[in-house]
Amino acid sequence: YAHEMATVRRLVEENPGHDTAFYNAMLKAQEWGLNLEAVYGDQSDLFKHLLIQLAIRCDNIFAVGDLVVDELRFLGGDFQSANIDLVYNGIPATRISLAEKLESKRRLQQYGQNLLGYTPDYVFTHVSRLVLSKAFWRDFRVLDHVDAILRERGQRAVLFILSTSLPAGRRPEWVLAWEAQYGWPVNHRSDNGDLVDNEANFYFDALEPFNQRATNTRAVLVNQFGWSRDRCGNRMPEEMEFMDIRKGSDLEFGQSIYEPFGIAQVETLGFGALCCVSNVCGCVGFARKAAGSLADLPNLVVADYCSLPGGYWINSPYDAIAIDRGVRDWIEGNNSGWAAQTIIERLPRTPEEMQRMLERG
Repeated sequence: YAHEMATVRRLVEENPGHDTAFYNAMLKAQEWGLNLEAVYGDQSDLFKHLLIQLAIRCDNIFAVGDLVVDELRFLGGDFQSANIDLVYNGIPATRISLAEKLESKRRLQQYGQNLLGYTPDYVFTHVSRLVLSKAFWRDFRVLDHVDAILRERGQRAVLFILSTSLPAGRRPEWVLAWEAQYGWPVNHRSDNGDLVDNEANFYFDALEPFNQRATNTRAVLVNQFGWSRDRCGNRMPEEMEFMDIRKGSDLEFGQSIYEPFGIAQVETLGFGALCCVSNVCGCVGFARKAAGSLADLPNLVVADYCSLPGGYWINSPYDAIAIDRGVRDWIEGNNSGWAAQTIIERLPRTPEEMQRMLERG
């Protein structure tokens, strides 16, 4: 059961062109009749690659997403004709009432007020592991556009990022001390066990610069395991529960550069939230199949960071491999504007619109 294609994950993550480069290279390689190693060279230094190649010996192969099927075919040889069944993950779909959603959102808004001094009109969330493939920086590319529109409307938003590099989180007594000393989780430090590993670079290089330039939106990194007062400090409402960050969210981000499926990205669909995902996420194919077409599922905003702009010509897979960070940044900057405009158009403004989002989700 292929929950990912480890060789591809490495190629996507290590190349500065990320998904923009890889998926264009794979598409062009199909036209040229080339397999993965013909394009990228020998991959046998990765033990997972050697194990994946042995999958052809199994009686059958399952793949968790549409692109995982294509990635396995890209190995060439017997994989071209192997029987590979597309078997999606599932996601929970618990029905809640509009009153339940509004109560969860009220708790999140109160938390925003306690932390930031204002009650946000919209609550955005991103619940995920803090790893490169989740592409958290793309949240801010979209929010740069969203923030400008909110400023024109006189509205405000908050983005709660629940993510940590420490699976067990921090000791609650440490969190209480940091909260009292310097206002955790709005403010962070990297010299006392607060920010560790990827958290420090993300906070100082992406989150803080966004907060400095945005006027009507603030991002808050809650780098803790859990979502309750006993885990996250005294400024979190006492009645807050973990499911509130799922039920009360207006928008969940998940614009990964590599995502074989992506359960967390669309868990909030059933709770009436918009979900902004990248087009390489396997859950997009799942949603398309479940809804009939993406046009019938306005709750899902699919950002496309792989399609190249007009006039950018790729003649060979090797041209695609040459796509660097500069080109990817350019494409992300342009295409994130469409995602932001779509989000603004679809965010519900009335209880009636929120009810329709619940039913569709």
